[in-house]
Amino acid sequence: MSNIQNRITAFAKLGDFLSQFSQVKIDKKENIEHNDLFFDGFKHQLKIAQENNSWFTKENLLFSLESWSKALTKSNLDKWISNNNIKVETPKTVAIVMAGNIPLVGFHDFLSVLVSGHSVLVKQSSGDKHLLPFLSKYLEYVEEEFKENITFTEQKLENFDAVIATGNDNTARYFEYYFKNKPNIIRKSRNSVAVITGNETEEDLKKLSEDVFTYFGLGCRSVSKLYVPKEYDFNNFFNGMFVNKDMINNAKYANNYDYNKAVYLMSEFDLLENGFLMIKEDKSYSSPIATIFYEYYDNEIDLKIKLHQDKEKIQCIVAKDFIENEVPFGETQNPQLWDYADGINTLEFLSKI
Repeated sequence: MSNIQNRITAFAKLGDFLSQFSQVKIDKKENIEHNDLFFDGFKHQLKIAQENNSWFTKENLLFSLESWSKALTKSNLDKWISNNNIKVETPKTVAIVMAGNIPLVGFHDFLSVLVSGHSVLVKQSSGDKHLLPFLSKYLEYVEEEFKENITFTEQKLENFDAVIATGNDNTARYFEYYFKNKPNIIRKSRNSVAVITGNETEEDLKKLSEDVFTYFGLGCRSVSKLYVPKEYDFNNFFNGMFVNKDMINNAKYANNYDYNKAVYLMSEFDLLENGFLMIKEDKSYSSPIATIFYEYYDNEIDLKIKLHQDKEKIQCIVAKDFIENEVPFGETQNPQLWDYADGINTLEFLSKI
């Protein structure tokens, strides 16, 4: 495999290509390598991805592409790599089993394997299978050495040396059994939580609405649970959420809202709602679409202990000056390259297989 700087340059060029696709507009730029070959084709793939998965709205697809274009800069890639000692003497084949809950959800694992100098064998989810093969072709054009090193399969995974697999808690048990004889990272279900102290500004809570509603709350970095102090006035929270009221205009989201509301009302659960979001007191972390669970806390120290004890279930803690490693309001869906899912350093794992 070519040297690591060539690989970094290739992904930086992919970042440049993706910078043409933003939420503001899709704009073909001059000076983007291989643009005549790929620009129109990628626009077409976005259309197909939308038709294939009704959660993949144009807004969500473009949000994902914009996030990746910002992450894939030469300086970001260099900074990320410099924090890790990547010395791969014998390149291996790493299988990646990807989820399909949000667009390009497995891209960080894909990037990590290739930038490390290994080959990748990708098994995609049927929900998200249109974008990555196309972007892989772009990478192969920019850096020919990738041609031998990227394979997609819909068959049973065979001939691989290590695996990174993402699924829910049930599939994770299956993965753990199935891949027990290979070096592996098995990612299970995780959710994100927000700690509300009551001192939040209106702006903080508006930003929190992005953590709640981006990707319809389907990502593991989406906030699905609130911790609030006793006597908290939820009007403040609902006022912050109001900026995303148009969410209810999406038919699939609206159907989930109506269905879950009916189930809760029939079960006579207490819930508060504002026409597009329900909140329900519940100890679970994983809430259904259009619903956020909440729990009251008595004192901050007990809550910090609980969050620490449950860290295997939590992806992000959104808060303001509450706990170490917290994520600021509005930032859960903008991870850096060095913000690893589950806190497992993928590059370190890949350098040791």
